[in-house]
Amino acid sequence: MRVTVNNLTFAYTQKLVLSNISFSLKSGEFLTIHGKNGTGKTTLIRCFLKMLKVNDGMIYLDDMDINHIKTFSNIGYVPQKTDFNYEFPITVFEILSCAYLKKRDAYYTKIINDFDLNKIYHENINNLSGGQLQRVFIARALLNRPKLLILDEPTVGVDVDNIKTLHETLQNLKQEGITIILVSHDMEFCQDITDYYLILNELGDYEFKKAGDNNVSS
Repeated sequence: MRVTVNNLTFAYTQKLVLSNISFSLKSGEFLTIHGKNGTGKTTLIRCFLKMLKVNDGMIYLDDMDINHIKTFSNIGYVPQKTDFNYEFPITVFEILSCAYLKKRDAYYTKIINDFDLNKIYHENINNLSGGQLQRVFIARALLNRPKLLILDEPTVGVDVDNIKTLHETLQNLKQEGITIILVSHDMEFCQDITDYYLILNELGDYEFKKAGDNNVSS
């Protein structure tokens, strides 16, 4: 999926968070969004997901203004784990079944197997480790074959082994032509597979850099 952002600006009441951000991604490219807390990383993601309203002409997906897109079936989203209500009693099976738009079929089974979810399929999410829960979220995001995958701080609270698995998963998805946007504090996590960095700062400003360019700030 192609992504085009034209002079995206967003403010909460009188506080400017994002200021005139512009960049574009081709299908299958990988963008890492980086910045300190409060620089608008999650705000930017919520603009992409239409959770926050932006003006016409600011964000295009495959050359279509997002304000004219009725359903987001081609977008997979992996939220921060802190955004999930863990008090709600729900199993892995129930999360995945509710997310899938079709009857369970061979593709559904493949996703379950690819992410090694059989052993925890009927577990309550409250019993899962951080790495297991992240695999569930990613599997849910991929069930409907998205062309764009957005992940918000997916490595937070995840052990080293599962971080390695996540890295391999994202590498494979990129090779399959899925466009990926990753929000992360960890500049090293995807440095070998990301194509671009979007660096946000406290003033609402930004830098858009191609991976490999010198002086990519942390």
